Amino acid sequence: MDQKSPSPALFFDTISAYERTEALRAAIELDLFTLVAGGQRTAAELASACQASPRGVRILADYLTVIGFLQKHDDQYDLTPESEVFLNRRSPAYLGGTVDFLLTAELRACFQNLTAAVRRGGTAASDEGTVSHDNPIWVAFARAMAPLMQLPARLLADLVGGDSQEPLRVLDVAAGHGLFGITVAERYPEAHVTALDWPNVLAVAAEYARRAGIAERHALRPGSAFEVDWGGPYDVVLLTNFLHHFDLPACEKVAAKAYASLAPGGRALTLDFIPEPDRVTPPAAAKFALTMLATTAHGDAYTFAEYQRVFAKAGFVRSEFHALPPTMQQAVVSQKD
Repeated sequence: MDQKSPSPALFFDTISAYERTEALRAAIELDLFTLVAGGQRTAAELASACQASPRGVRILADYLTVIGFLQKHDDQYDLTPESEVFLNRRSPAYLGGTVDFLLTAELRACFQNLTAAVRRGGTAASDEGTVSHDNPIWVAFARAMAPLMQLPARLLADLVGGDSQEPLRVLDVAAGHGLFGITVAERYPEAHVTALDWPNVLAVAAEYARRAGIAERHALRPGSAFEVDWGGPYDVVLLTNFLHHFDLPACEKVAAKAYASLAPGGRALTLDFIPEPDRVTPPAAAKFALTMLATTAHGDAYTFAEYQRVFAKAGFVRSEFHALPPTMQQAVVSQKD
């Protein structure tokens, strides 16, 4: 069988990947996708609408077409289904606001020091990275990432179970924007949610709770999840995008606090990036481990088997794995007797 000759394409695609990042950022800053959605389809029309050079817009729009964010027919551009949903400012799922968080100098610096992080086995940016005490980056995270979490929040709420008309006591640990607890409260009219996080972050969660009309069923518990009394008993504890920041012994401490705060028959719902045992599939979950290496001292992307052991050690009788397509994340539901 003939074998293809080795190609340097992957090397050049990867080493120049920053060009894709900056092209997308420029398009978002120019509001190019919203303009296309509004009917400006040619480079000249787009340039006039965003007060830019027709040559510049044409080259940028062609590049965006090549990498999959636009479609081109003759001299006219159209949105792809993904850019219509996520990059059109008029869409409720618009993700353009995440750029300010995902491309912050602090996060980029973590990856610029990746060689040192690999040698050290954890972030080289600081002693604790993004999980330092009351880090203001989580306020930016709460505001920027809320649109991205709407679908995972709905899918996680599907796993709560029980009678939607019965009272439900929910603790949302490291609540951030609070959307996971808020979505459960919207689904369960008798649910009361307690959001636990740093005080400045909880202000964002409280704001979203007011917008959702559930503020009277949404309480705040400020402080570190490792230090503050969680209260309880609760029927459901939400551990969303939290455990990956820490090593397994720290995860075991969190699981033990979850077990202690739950009523008999209660459940802990974990949302995370959970790779297969080979740690290279699925790609999005597997690649997230590198983000934790660059930005935290001890974080990782843990397999389901690791989470099973963490929750079993805390006393949970069983844990179940749930894929959550089309999101990039997975869930673990852990049951208390």
